[in-house]
Amino acid sequence: TNIGSQKDRVVSEEEWLQKWEMGNIGFHKEQGHLLLQKYLDVLLNGRSGLRIFFPLCGKAVEMKWLADMGHSVVGVEISEQALKDFFAEHGLPYCEEPVPEISGAKRLQSTSGNISLYCCSIYDLSSSIVGKFDGVWDRGALVAVNPRDRQRYVSLMMTLMEKNSSYLLVTVSYDPNKHKGPPFYVPESEIKSLFG
Repeated sequence: TNIGSQKDRVVSEEEWLQKWEMGNIGFHKEQGHLLLQKYLDVLLNGRSGLRIFFPLCGKAVEMKWLADMGHSVVGVEISEQALKDFFAEHGLPYCEEPVPEISGAKRLQSTSGNISLYCCSIYDLSSSIVGKFDGVWDRGALVAVNPRDRQRYVSLMMTLMEKNSSYLLVTVSYDPNKHKGPPFYVPESEIKSLFG
């Protein structure tokens, strides 16, 4: 599969932080994603009170939407500003605490307790820190991960999933020779080989 010049492209954590600082966040959606609404029953699979993971969550509005339905939401994001913006924009009080297992990491948790957002690199997380999840909403994570790190990312995600987890993944399709990404082009064949 030809992913063009993207194969070796690397976007650093500093670049992502800069995007948030500059407000260059065209990837953020003010409205809940239509595909999550459309496939919500696939994610929930008739179950209630699920633990749902948002990798590279930014300030995704769907986190509050799912928490309001009675689910427990956990997200991870490198930008502390994004996480604080999430709580501020929804008027949600929260407390902040260090994560002892991860140097420099913080956990911002809604005072209601059903939204926990980790401020750190996703690669610093493990199931011993965040537990396992019944569902994953990957709207902008796999396509944001540097192409060379995809296998590492998917391997981590597999360790965070319960046996009967549902994983909803949104990707973008375009000619990777015409756009350097992110979002990166992840061909369907690669998704199948990554997730098995």
